[in-house]
Amino acid sequence: MIPSFIITFRETLEAALIVGIILSYLVRTKETKYNNVVYVGIASGIGASIIGALLFTIIAGGFTGRAETIFEGITMLVGALLLTTMILWMMKQKHIAMELEHRVGMELSETHKFGLFLLVFISILREGIETVIFLGATSFVSTNNNMIGALAGIIVAIFLGYAMFVCSMKINIKKFFNITSILLILFAAGLVARSIHELQEATIIPIVIEHIWDINPILDENGQIGSILKGLFGYDGNPSLIEVLSYFIYLFCVFVLWRNIERVHKVM
Repeated sequence: MIPSFIITFRETLEAALIVGIILSYLVRTKETKYNNVVYVGIASGIGASIIGALLFTIIAGGFTGRAETIFEGITMLVGALLLTTMILWMMKQKHIAMELEHRVGMELSETHKFGLFLLVFISILREGIETVIFLGATSFVSTNNNMIGALAGIIVAIFLGYAMFVCSMKINIKKFFNITSILLILFAAGLVARSIHELQEATIIPIVIEHIWDINPILDENGQIGSILKGLFGYDGNPSLIEVLSYFIYLFCVFVLWRNIERVHKVM
């Protein structure tokens, strides 16, 4: 439930921030006549995301045996890669509000209603498709993830986005995204390790050393605490050598990228 909540909360909040920035810009520039274009873009993006979710479910349910294992492994790996690109992209968006307002201003100055529609539609669709893939990946990692956590994340994110832009609620967005980014990086590292596990079961990747330790008697990965850690961070009580290496190599690579982005921002 917790991973589902974090994912949908983060993704929905990003969408809410983008839409909120666009709508507040239209209000300040007295161009509220374009609000309907934004609303149509939101509805279309949500509709397309639902279609994407249904297609994903149909495809995922069509595999059995080794093919299912391979599909789950690839889906988790894709989910981890998308999470990583999303996190790194957000780190670079130091002036996201200014850039979005500039793009909206360009579209309105050129009376490109369709351009404004596409900006909103693609923003919503991107977050929706990413959410579908992420939730699909988490469902493969832990059976305890459910729609209650996902719906709760969406509701809380919408409320927070509304409060921030309508009620002028002040929040340090940079600190907030830094904290959630750390959680999601750890979650993505777990997805990488679990994808390796699935691909090893499908004999796509060699095992080398099957279990470099076994602490399940101390902290069972299928127990109450272990299952939470498994769902959140990909905990495995008896991992293979390549699983462990992939986990820490991923963390190291993301840390290096993060440091480089921070260094560039300090220079700028």
